Amino acid sequence: MSFIKSHKSHIAVIVLISLVSLGAAYAALQTFSPGSVRDPARELYADLNDAFATHWKARTGVDINVRSAQSKSGKPVRAVLDGLNITTLTLSYDVDKLREKNRFIAPAWNQTSSQNLHDVSSHASPYTSTIVFVVRKGNPKKLRDWDDLSRPGIEVVTPNPKISDSGRWNYLAAWGYALRQPGGDEAAALEFVRKLFANIRSPATTDFVERGIGDVLLVWENEAHLLIHQASVEGADKFEIVTPSMSIVAEPTVSVVNASADKNGTREVTTAYINYLYTPQAQDIAGKHYYRPRDAQAGAKYANRFPPLELFTVDEVFGSWQQARKIHFAKNGILEHIQRN
Repeated sequence: MSFIKSHKSHIAVIVLISLVSLGAAYAALQTFSPGSVRDPARELYADLNDAFATHWKARTGVDINVRSAQSKSGKPVRAVLDGLNITTLTLSYDVDKLREKNRFIAPAWNQTSSQNLHDVSSHASPYTSTIVFVVRKGNPKKLRDWDDLSRPGIEVVTPNPKISDSGRWNYLAAWGYALRQPGGDEAAALEFVRKLFANIRSPATTDFVERGIGDVLLVWENEAHLLIHQASVEGADKFEIVTPSMSIVAEPTVSVVNASADKNGTREVTTAYINYLYTPQAQDIAGKHYYRPRDAQAGAKYANRFPPLELFTVDEVFGSWQQARKIHFAKNGILEHIQRN
């Protein structure tokens, strides 16, 4: 982030909101160039940025301009973490890696479970989502739950977990569902996910949305609502959302670029921005944009948007993101075995 002071005592706060497909909040102060990048969470952060600017003005009397950081090419600014280009710090695994790097401040939070999802103070993620199904209007294949996706002849669209964070969430949601069924164990989960992956027709959302390929798209809940909304705007009421009986708690993560905050003297406002995401006002905005708020009051307000389902966390089923990565996604892991066979 960079502060640009003017003779009018205005401060331009450039806040990097790393959105991509998962819509995570990754706040950092960086340089930026004009222009916008289409993203599922762009409107969410447009509202959050404006709301925070109003909040900061009321608190300090200082005007700020909160913008999404971009490179000169117009692409989102990237941070290099653990040898990978990361635009979205969305996984608890990433937070653990952040704590190993002096460049970042990883937020501290208590270990949580699916039973206390509305305890705002105990979470590093200000809101959650989950994995749902988008199907053709009328649900012609009668897809109601995860078991249906493994039926012969069903065409599933999901990103490849080997290279996609979204794909990994989908994979873990399916595995966790199978594991938590009566009599479920690792062998049963492996066989279920193997059958589901045998039904994958395409990794591309555009194939499902624009080309009519596939019967079901696995996607974050907020993105599902955006797809429905966009279709209706275009006059094409062609999709509907199916919420399965059980799914994973998808948790974005918030962090600060440590060195940048110190270098530019922006630590106070950067930290305040992150803290603001947990306020009732910001929680209401999250619910408005189809994320599940942590705040109980905001959750109740938007309850009709979020059908009840049994939720489990990564830690509850897989131990941690490190464990999930090591067992499922690393070289010679379970995912590679499934895809190879």
